[in-house]
Amino acid sequence: MLLSEQPPVALNAQKADAWLIRVSKRVFSFPVVLCALLVVLTVLTVRARFSDPDMWWHLKVGEIIWNTHTIPRTDLFSFTTNNHPWIPHEWLSEVLIYGAYRIGGYMGLMTWLCVFPSLLIVAAYTLSSMYSGNAKVALLGALATWLLATVGLAIRPHIIGYLVLTCELLIVHLGRTRDRRWFFLLPPMFGVWVNCHGSFFFGLGVLAVFLFCSFFDFRIGALVCYRWDTRQRKMLAAAFVLSVAALFVNPVGLKQVSYPVDVMTNQSTGLTAVDEWQPLKFDTSRDFAVLGLAGLLLLIPLLRRTDLRLEELLTVGAGFGMAILHTRMVFVFGILAAPVLCRLLSDTWEAYDPARDHRLPNLFMIVLSLVAIGMGFPRLNELEQQVRQGNPVRAVEFLQSSGMSGRMLNEYVYGGYLIWSAPEHKVFIDGRADVYDWTGVLQDFAVWATLQQQPEVLLKKYRIDFCLLQRQSAMSRVFPYIPGWKMVYTDDVSNIFAKVQ
Repeated sequence: MLLSEQPPVALNAQKADAWLIRVSKRVFSFPVVLCALLVVLTVLTVRARFSDPDMWWHLKVGEIIWNTHTIPRTDLFSFTTNNHPWIPHEWLSEVLIYGAYRIGGYMGLMTWLCVFPSLLIVAAYTLSSMYSGNAKVALLGALATWLLATVGLAIRPHIIGYLVLTCELLIVHLGRTRDRRWFFLLPPMFGVWVNCHGSFFFGLGVLAVFLFCSFFDFRIGALVCYRWDTRQRKMLAAAFVLSVAALFVNPVGLKQVSYPVDVMTNQSTGLTAVDEWQPLKFDTSRDFAVLGLAGLLLLIPLLRRTDLRLEELLTVGAGFGMAILHTRMVFVFGILAAPVLCRLLSDTWEAYDPARDHRLPNLFMIVLSLVAIGMGFPRLNELEQQVRQGNPVRAVEFLQSSGMSGRMLNEYVYGGYLIWSAPEHKVFIDGRADVYDWTGVLQDFAVWATLQQQPEVLLKKYRIDFCLLQRQSAMSRVFPYIPGWKMVYTDDVSNIFAKVQ
């Protein structure tokens, strides 16, 4: 019987079988195995990173938005800024963080921490694979992204921002190499991005670089630039204009859009005092990996006579400069540099051939990865232990049971936890460095914490009644010698000093 003469039921069954075979080949493929292993690596990396100091105030802001359906525009948490106006530039990410907590408590937050970084690393692998055309070499790009991302893997909004940055690079590549209509995903993406994290500003700069380079066609040694097709260039330009317009789809307006500029121009104390904004110190292997990766991107085109594209040089060069100046930007440099490295090395390893894939071994590795993820996911008691080790949990219990009141001076890294766990005590300072920089509080605190003046000066200026400090801090060793103060509580994490009445 001819195929066309077979009954409809038989034809449908054959089509279904063929579809299942195609799907199984994709699902149980070698690239999926690599993605599964990357997820295992990510989960094992973040399992001990649950209690980031800034997570807590992000969680509190998300709770307020979730419960009140309003976005706070002033500082609600401290007594030092006098309700100074505040820009809630990460409000959407904070709602997502609180949503995870509301659904599953600490376990929900840990799931968030596993899912979003995993998506980011898998997206980096996908980008490196498509950009280089070699799914095997792309593993190197994903590992480079993972290594440099370890500078900032935490429950914080920048994870979402950098995930969107990776997706932006992927969309631009697809629009350039496959179908220019991909570019029209960019405006709605920027509309979401601007409400999640300030990295949208850098993403807009990346888009501007691609648009700028699309006009030129030249070769200078190993440096090349290729002029884009006119229709591609026009569509990218339209997407760029629409993306700029989409930035104003936010609850704050112009201040939300200009916030990243304000960080770099009007928050000088935060840039000099907060650790993650400091220049690289080259005291970790990750810092030297930044230099090594940058060196490879320059040496490979010279040694292997391969081309380095102008847009690659400009974006990766900007990322490298920011990484050298600010430690937290190492994360961004990894995202930008990884796909370029993979393209330059794409012919050093035989390309992946789907016809030579083995589904059963791949299935075994995927199942093994799922088991490893389940075993690596921390239990609730482990998460609670991390919280106790990194935060003044017992000190807060003492404050609440003893009924202490008055103005509290707290460690910078304790502020977020206090906002979440002890909202009845307004904090002196917390991880929202912006509002404290604008009001001068951060400068006062930095001078005080580094013993650049007599401790009594700040205590009197802000009329402090008690201080909650890290036990190992310099101030904890100084306070016993300050007249009129005494220690009223201590444990292996924190000390509380109170003014003698």
